[in-house]
Amino acid sequence: MRHITLVTGGQRSGKSSYSQQMAENESERPVYLATARHWDEEFTARIRRHQSDRGEKWENIEELKNISKFNLDGRTVMLDCITLWLTNIFYDHGYDIDKSLAEAKAEWDLFIQNDFRLIVVTNEIGMGVIPHDAMTRRFCDLQGWMNQYIAKQADRVVLMVSGIPIVAR
Repeated sequence: MRHITLVTGGQRSGKSSYSQQMAENESERPVYLATARHWDEEFTARIRRHQSDRGEKWENIEELKNISKFNLDGRTVMLDCITLWLTNIFYDHGYDIDKSLAEAKAEWDLFIQNDFRLIVVTNEIGMGVIPHDAMTRRFCDLQGWMNQYIAKQADRVVLMVSGIPIVAR
């Protein structure tokens, strides 16, 4: 049953709403696996808005890094999002790209042992200007490498552009 769909795109491209609709079409009780850390008041307000947008039919799980600790066999799961998950890992490793990538790949490999329908939201952050500072450039590299790692294992990849899904496979 395991099926992975990766949904990627820029900020405000429609990734989350597209993924949410997909999950709701596939399940009467989908799981929303949120990886956001409550960094500040503005970000907490964003999290609350996302929660209210989903409604009662969703089972919500919040987990900053250890996404593999849940048994999600037989479920439809929307993981939102890889970028925030990687941010947590990168921050906790003191911005060490090698340690962060190793942990992310190992945790991902454990996570996809679940027999589930998985919809993964991520960001294409490397399509614009080269970042000014070294830390941000390292994070962009980390994000790009992890997106590639996940995409190679995905059954379907969707690029969102201005609310329009472009299906790669």
